[in-house]
Amino acid sequence: MTFQVNITPTGRMSLPMDIRKRLGLAGGGAVYVEETDDGIVLRTVEQAVARAQAISRALLDGKEAGTVAEFIDERRRWQE
Repeated sequence: MTFQVNITPTGRMSLPMDIRKRLGLAGGGAVYVEETDDGIVLRTVEQAVARAQAISRALLDGKEAGTVAEFIDERRRWQE
């Protein structure tokens, strides 16, 4: 879906109400703004977390993820 959003002289813009409701932003909320080569992408917090998790899974490539403590221990061993 493509729609036009006007930007006020102070730099503010509003998402249409039906989109805010569908995304769970009807009562306010945060969105993440990503600048890409193709333009600007807005993501809800939930969408941003899901995307980060998908990227992490892809980087792990089937390997088991360790704990934070294991990661810190491994980094310390690299520095020795």
